[in-house]
Amino acid sequence: MSAPNAGDTAWVLVCAGLVLFMTPGLAAFYGGMVRTRNVLAMLQQNMIALGVVSLTWVLVGYTIAFGDDAGSGLFGNLELFGLADLKVPPAPNLHVVDGRITIPTLAFVLFQMMFAVITPALVTGATAGRLRFGGWVLFLAVWSVVVYAPIAHWLWHPGGWLAKFGTQDWAGGLVVHASAGAAVLAVLLVVGRRRDWPHTAAPPNSIPLTIVGAGILWFGWFGFNGGDGLQANGLAAQAVLNTHLAAAAAMLVWLALERVTDGHSTVVGAVSGAVAGLATVTPTAGYVNAASAVAIGALAGLVCHFALKLKYLLRLDDALDVLAVHFVGGMLGTLLLGLFGNRGVNPLGADGLFLGGGGGLLWRQLVGVVSVVAFSFVLTWLIAAGVQALIGLRVPPADQERLDQAQQGADAYHLGGVTSLTAPGAPRRRAAAAPAGEPAVPPGQRVRVVTALLEPDPAANSADLRDALLRAGAISVIVSDAAVATTTTQASLLPRGYWQDQPLAARLRVTVLVGADGVAAVLDELDRMGARRSDTFVQEAERVQS
Repeated sequence: MSAPNAGDTAWVLVCAGLVLFMTPGLAAFYGGMVRTRNVLAMLQQNMIALGVVSLTWVLVGYTIAFGDDAGSGLFGNLELFGLADLKVPPAPNLHVVDGRITIPTLAFVLFQMMFAVITPALVTGATAGRLRFGGWVLFLAVWSVVVYAPIAHWLWHPGGWLAKFGTQDWAGGLVVHASAGAAVLAVLLVVGRRRDWPHTAAPPNSIPLTIVGAGILWFGWFGFNGGDGLQANGLAAQAVLNTHLAAAAAMLVWLALERVTDGHSTVVGAVSGAVAGLATVTPTAGYVNAASAVAIGALAGLVCHFALKLKYLLRLDDALDVLAVHFVGGMLGTLLLGLFGNRGVNPLGADGLFLGGGGGLLWRQLVGVVSVVAFSFVLTWLIAAGVQALIGLRVPPADQERLDQAQQGADAYHLGGVTSLTAPGAPRRRAAAAPAGEPAVPPGQRVRVVTALLEPDPAANSADLRDALLRAGAISVIVSDAAVATTTTQASLLPRGYWQDQPLAARLRVTVLVGADGVAAVLDELDRMGARRSDTFVQEAERVQS
């Protein structure tokens, strides 16, 4: 056996780290899109996959996926259970590996582990707000062994039946995205819809967090697609370049479609398109040239954007559009390989229809899509239904909007003034000096309290608001957030072209303490700022004796 190649080994280990980084990236991508009270639950549902699936992979997942074929092409034998007897590096012709590949087996185990980790985590975007944590952990453990590992064997082991049939999947269009997408269909049938869906939309809590997550995914995808040749060579460079070009093309097409259909090109649309392009190019990255990657990305932006409506056609509450981006993207890319495959890029590939190879590769890709989707859907439904019956997979409806408190007893954000106050047992800080120069109210003086509601925009400058009211005779000014019922709902644009009809409108509540002789001037100033007299109240008050 040849000595391990240091450069190839280093590249594969770096790519393993990049793919690992994608899991927290996915957590951030999804975490920014859910409601404020469900952020921690979403982050944990993704991060726990690193713990659960890593162990199931080492114990039994790896041997099912990459152990010697048991004879049927469906799964490997159990000789490598627990990695107890690793003998040689990956076998010749394994996936795209030929006789020149010499990396330590453990490097290959680690690299493939990260794919096993992130695949089921994709499901959490569809089921946002509905997963019981204990049930999800059990589902992860079973699914990673029963569904993921056999599919990896089918396509990425030389003895796998789809590999021998000639179906190709460079980095997981079928093994990762199509299998996870089919799992989404099955899990949604078990956990059902969120309360009031589709009539109630869920606005994202932090679009910046989503953008950071998308950036991590894009960065990590270089390892996802670039490492699958298991060599640091020109083919790796081609795969990384194709990955980037497809994401860029899909982003631009998605933004153009947003502009035409919704009137705005949004940053969430940009990263949604990019992720769609990344998912779609994944099965093709090491088999096509750069021009084909651009075409594949453009088609991904087009098809996946219109696939956003798929969940309404199927009546499935896919919260964060996993079906449109990952499921459709993975299947689309797998089929497009049958058109754009190019043996000139990779001799281990095959020419597609557009390169003179006829329809043979396209047919083999179609068989792969149908087989993987059917297998994953059926087994996932059985697993999800079993977990639901055994310990529960769906959370009670009352907890859907407060998973952080229900499951962790904590909140992701502590932004309010009350929660920041010093409590018993907390470190004490020196008391701040009282502000100087504030107008005082002599004890016992009769004053008026004027309360009004303002539109946020006209009162955006707090200094101008304060100064204007003080000039009108105000003694003190308090401003707080408020929401008022509207006679007609106000429509607001949400990410990815969705709209929300909100019957409560945001307002500023301004409470002004003023002497009796200054009430008229304060009311006039509030009128100038847009307050309606019907929403303005004047009450008598008296300063409490100190």
